[in-house]
Amino acid sequence: MLFNKEEYKQRLKKVQAAMQEKGIELLISQDPSNMNYLTGYDGWSFYVPQGIIVALDLSEPIWFGRRQDSKGAKVTTYLQDKNIIYYPEDLIQSPPTHPYDFVSSFIHENNWANKNIGVEMNTYYYTAENHYRLTSTCPNVNFSDATLLVNWIRLIKSENEINYMKEGAKLVQAGMQTAYNEIKSGVKQSFVA
Repeated sequence: MLFNKEEYKQRLKKVQAAMQEKGIELLISQDPSNMNYLTGYDGWSFYVPQGIIVALDLSEPIWFGRRQDSKGAKVTTYLQDKNIIYYPEDLIQSPPTHPYDFVSSFIHENNWANKNIGVEMNTYYYTAENHYRLTSTCPNVNFSDATLLVNWIRLIKSENEINYMKEGAKLVQAGMQTAYNEIKSGVKQSFVA
């Protein structure tokens, strides 16, 4: 985690306030940037369904994904182990079953099947099949598009984020200055790199 737990808690409160304002009781986010923003999760395992569930009545998000990727969630997030859940391997690329069948069952088990649920409809990792699985198995849910809900919260940076950005800018500036100083006629590109 790049930030302390309190930073993530503040982010979560802002997202929950925005959810409440829009009448969303549960948010399912699959956008890697939003997952990272709210939990610290940093994994390159987007080839299979994964995401986080944010509920108004929970103090932490719930991460869901493939079992082997849950280890990464344990290492990179602040989440308690009970908030890191994984679906069985036999749901992966095994039609007619699908990982979102697990998500749907989880919604039912937690009595969320009559809630207003926001999903990120216009994100790369939320497929038409994911949406079909949810809507067909949760007919009493009112689904709404929450594509930019977290993105708008992310737009306003915290003091910690600004400090990281300033440090990053210094590194970029030093790297660019070095390249500028070394680029000359007759000097190999590989040497400059």
